[in-house]
Amino acid sequence: MTSPLDPHAVPWRDDAAVIGLVGLAHAGSHFSHLLLPLMFPVFIQTFGLSYAELGLLMSVFFVVSGIGQASAGFLVDRVGARPVLFAALTAFVLACLLASVAHNYATLMGVAVLLGLGNSTFHPADFTILNQKISAQRLGYAFSVHALTGNLGWAVAPIFMVGLSSLFDWRMAYLGAALMFSGILLLLVWHRASLLTHQTVHPEGAPQVHTLAFLKNTVVWWCFGFFMLTAMTLVIVQSFSVSILQAMHGVTFEAATMTLTAYMLCAAAGVVIGGFFAARLPKQSEWVVAVCMAVAALFMALCGSGWLGATATMVVLALTGLAIGVGGPSRDMMIKNATPKGATGRVYGMVYSGIDVGSAITPLMFGVFMDHGWFGSTLIGAAMVLLLSVWVALAVGRRTVHV
Repeated sequence: MTSPLDPHAVPWRDDAAVIGLVGLAHAGSHFSHLLLPLMFPVFIQTFGLSYAELGLLMSVFFVVSGIGQASAGFLVDRVGARPVLFAALTAFVLACLLASVAHNYATLMGVAVLLGLGNSTFHPADFTILNQKISAQRLGYAFSVHALTGNLGWAVAPIFMVGLSSLFDWRMAYLGAALMFSGILLLLVWHRASLLTHQTVHPEGAPQVHTLAFLKNTVVWWCFGFFMLTAMTLVIVQSFSVSILQAMHGVTFEAATMTLTAYMLCAAAGVVIGGFFAARLPKQSEWVVAVCMAVAALFMALCGSGWLGATATMVVLALTGLAIGVGGPSRDMMIKNATPKGATGRVYGMVYSGIDVGSAITPLMFGVFMDHGWFGSTLIGAAMVLLLSVWVALAVGRRTVHV
């Protein structure tokens, strides 16, 4: 539950400390997403693996993360977010140590499982801490920083891992990552008092609510669907945009890759802007999300139409990231508004597992489009998915009781 304290009674530095600690942990979570993919060329050369085998590693990661995320929410509500967060970072340390000594495919599969387990806990743990510890009027800014640090984790991972691999080798890069996660864990343990959360205490004699009762709340499933749809669009951009730009407009690999980087940077900038909307319009969050997703869908459809030239397409695709980023903090506020009291971990764990479901099915669905050379249709498909998310976001708002 959100802190009821007057924000003026809570020093800004106290809220900032919690936001910073949770944001650092979230950056580590996103960093972990790329620990395996960044080394795929090395694994092909070292272990003779096929792309299908490498793809299976990521499928295992997402399946474990998705199942684990739905389950981790129950654990967070039962034992608190802090020990679960510590366990997740420990899993990352173990995964990196195991990767540093990997000598076969089975070991890499074990790394994928450990990474998936660690990644599964962050959203229910992070949002439970933020919702309980941050002043209500600052919560929008907290959600903005949380999303921003996730994007920064994605941005830092290639520089960190590829840089250490170039200086030493890929095994040392994983050892370096293990050291980094250990440092984050020690910092959080040192400031553990700032991360303490509490179970909701029900008045004596009040009717007992079953642990799974929140699943009967249809708005939870609408939220799950929203996250699944928006994750599908992100995966399309991350996985296929470089190939699409090269095929449709003949741009260089470097230019196409820079467009993807620009998309992520624009998304990060959008998150900063979106924090102000989330803080000032907390009860209209679904409308902010719907407008942002509708604009992004329009931009994505323009890119897929082929009407724009190469340069315009790259610019508009980057601006799509900006539109989606602006809606990010309001998206988290939308979930907060729809969450029943005392079920924060369970609800966030369930709805954020939609990201893993969307991430797992999208390469299979739109990979067929790419194999058939339907490059523009792939982006138009992403636009249609975003339009569907607009309808879902408004449906969440209609089913949410604002108090």
